[in-house]
Amino acid sequence: MLMEDCIFCKIVKKGEANYWKVCENESVYAFLDINPVNEYHTLIIPKRHYEDIFDTPEDELIKVMSVVKKITMLYNTKLGIKNVQIINSSGPEAQQDVFHTHFHIVPRRHGDNQDVKWTTHREWRGKFDDLLMVLR
Repeated sequence: MLMEDCIFCKIVKKGEANYWKVCENESVYAFLDINPVNEYHTLIIPKRHYEDIFDTPEDELIKVMSVVKKITMLYNTKLGIKNVQIINSSGPEAQQDVFHTHFHIVPRRHGDNQDVKWTTHREWRGKFDDLLMVLR
């Protein structure tokens, strides 16, 4: 199922939006990000429309991650890329901006001026036992 107003669904339909295909199979599409943060910044999406990781069936995620692995290995063997970040954001508070499940492959190199910094909270370590109890 495709969503008419989803930019990634328009790419899957081919011709309704600009795209630069890296690879494709029956379930997954991979293309260069139109707003790259580094060369070969690639997006991998399921062809069917799912809003985020919570909405995406496990078998579809397995297919997507298989293509993530295939592309990272392609970039490694053909381009010598040895450092990548694999990123998924699910939900607006996680900074998702296109609401179609997708993963980024971002090749990284020393001095690329990209920096993903998190604020850590070591004080939360004391809550780990309680946090895990909620999951049991």
